[in-house]
Amino acid sequence: MSTALPDGARVPKHLAVIMDGNGRWAQARGWERIKGHHEGAESVREISKACREWGVEALTLYSFSTENWKRPADEVQGLMQLLKRYLKDERSELIDNDIRLRAVGQIDRLPIFVRKPLQALMRETDRPSAKMTLTLCLSYGGRADIVQAAQRIAKAAQAGQLKPEDLDEKAFGMHLGTAGLPDPDLLIRTSGELRLSNFLLWELAYAEIFVTDVAWPDFRRAQLADAFASFGQRERRYGKTSAQLTEGT
Repeated sequence: MSTALPDGARVPKHLAVIMDGNGRWAQARGWERIKGHHEGAESVREISKACREWGVEALTLYSFSTENWKRPADEVQGLMQLLKRYLKDERSELIDNDIRLRAVGQIDRLPIFVRKPLQALMRETDRPSAKMTLTLCLSYGGRADIVQAAQRIAKAAQAGQLKPEDLDEKAFGMHLGTAGLPDPDLLIRTSGELRLSNFLLWELAYAEIFVTDVAWPDFRRAQLADAFASFGQRERRYGKTSAQLTEGT
């Protein structure tokens, strides 16, 4: 079903999403938690397609955090199997719609049956013609990513490849996992929680935030359109005053 964007809606160049509430959504219906993740995968498909159609250039999804490894082993295994299935089922969709797939995080921690098809699909979709970049944050933590960036910078400085005085925000950002992507314009968090949960801590510095009580399995085109409508009402000042924006200074 197609949903048109309402008048005044604004499409972000880069949309980041914390896909929260899958397990609780299932438990509220008397189902096992993994059922919620399966339904959440359907939301990923619909939201990815809508973003591509509406002109979003980059979509970044918080798919599996470093903290998620602490969940029950059967749930983690189920999530890994679901990811493997997603990579297989969505291959044609990604290729046919010129969507480039990226993965950010501690990818080496993923089981080999996920890591191999993930890396293969990233290579296959890595084309200059890509109209949208879909980034999956897997085994990802914002603090860990910043620490790893600092380690890379320290090694470069130690090797004489980087002078400390040449390090600025842009140079630091190029050492993060999201290097090459613009900072997110809009962050959506589903299921009503009011926290960042260690997601893109550097990159979200000036992102607008939209929180909805709708759980991720119920978040589809209509809800995305509502988020873009809210985004269209935001005044993005970046430290300036409203008057300065009006005057163009």
